[in-house]
Amino acid sequence: MTGRLKPDSLGVLGILFFVLSAQAPLTGIAGAVPIAVAIGNGAGTPAAYLAAGLVVLLFSIGFVAMGRHVVDAGAFYMYIGKGLGRSTGSGSAGVALLAYCAVQAAMYGLYGATVSGLIQHYADVHVAWWVCTLVTMAVVQVLGAAGIEMGAKVLAVFVLAEFSILTVFALVTFFKGGGPEGLAFGDSFSPHAALQGAPGVALMFAVASMIGFEATAIYGEEAREPRKTVPRATYLAVAVITCFFAFTSWMLISAHSASRATAEAGKALASGDATSFVFAPIAAQFGGWTGDVLPVLLATSLFAGILAFHNSANRYLFSLGREGLLPHRLTALNRRHSPWAAGIVQTVIAVALVMPFALLGKDPVLTLFSWFSGVAVLGIMLLYFLTSVSVVVFFRRTRADTRTWNTLVAPVVGALGIAGGIWLIIENFTTLIGGDQATAVWLQLSVPAVLVLGLAAARLTRNRQRSEPSGSRQDQGADS
Repeated sequence: MTGRLKPDSLGVLGILFFVLSAQAPLTGIAGAVPIAVAIGNGAGTPAAYLAAGLVVLLFSIGFVAMGRHVVDAGAFYMYIGKGLGRSTGSGSAGVALLAYCAVQAAMYGLYGATVSGLIQHYADVHVAWWVCTLVTMAVVQVLGAAGIEMGAKVLAVFVLAEFSILTVFALVTFFKGGGPEGLAFGDSFSPHAALQGAPGVALMFAVASMIGFEATAIYGEEAREPRKTVPRATYLAVAVITCFFAFTSWMLISAHSASRATAEAGKALASGDATSFVFAPIAAQFGGWTGDVLPVLLATSLFAGILAFHNSANRYLFSLGREGLLPHRLTALNRRHSPWAAGIVQTVIAVALVMPFALLGKDPVLTLFSWFSGVAVLGIMLLYFLTSVSVVVFFRRTRADTRTWNTLVAPVVGALGIAGGIWLIIENFTTLIGGDQATAVWLQLSVPAVLVLGLAAARLTRNRQRSEPSGSRQDQGADS
């Protein structure tokens, strides 16, 4: 079975759960906030999340405007192709696949290490991290093939669990009046706080935490009334993500005290367990039982993110197969209208990305997770920038939407903000990946290299497609 993905499968909340799963909220809070506080702008970190949210919101205005005219599982590359040409769009599809597969592989590294540690702690049995990862790949493949509705239900459970404990902690802390120094609003949100220390580093991690909201457009083909559902889901996702990260990080800093937060985050990093900066105040608020629950929720948070990115990547493969840029076999659907062939290919890619780290005995967190996370963030940010430019070009040429704010002002300002974010990421890439300068350079070069290869492959494919009809006509003429 080939054709279109199953329509009318997802509403606003279903899409929202896929987006929030891709965010992996607990992973973002426990993994990024301690680093942003320790080596970024300290107590001003929540302001960085608000700034990142504003940039993403400006981008999403043009993104949504384009989405009203293009509904396709290819999302980014279709949007970019509409404004900047099909070859550029196809090249960007390669970057999108790189980014989604890289972030999923990164999550597999951290997930494998986390689950291996849980098994060691509770069962006193050592299981290699890569064994946990391979077993999970099989589970993800089955869930991905089971249909988009099943995936949404599984993700809803996991997302609600991690969101609930973090949100309840933040609300309780807020209504108790904060920590030893109170709420200290000015210490986190004043201009002085926002610009202290290294605000660029904090903004970089804040932007990285926002990655994944664009998945709203990927599920447009499977949404109910996509021209209404996708915009609503997009704006809701941006608002929820921004408020969640800004508010939760503010309450964590308040719990530690604004004057001591940077030092406490530094201690957590030095101990080798950055999550203690987050888990310790939660345990102090609710009791020691959270020490058993939070690591499990971290594992389910990662699993939810892995499943979400699996679904995103296989829909890209499906869409590229339908466009003729990849083998047509990738458009095969099962009885649940799930792209099972593309899902298998995506899982094979995940194995190919993960197993070299296992065979070489590399640390899955310090290498696989850190390196591929950096590549994914840089790749997605490049796609954001190209999409913003494409939105402006498309609407200036077609006049399909004459709203100046939605199709010109917001996309241009958003593009400038994204360009600044890309510069910050490149400037601080070694910090982002936790590696050396040489590794950082090679990983950064992989993104433009894939873009160029995608452009070249698209042109070769289209040249071949244009030549085939004339060739067949010549054959027919010779036969006659």
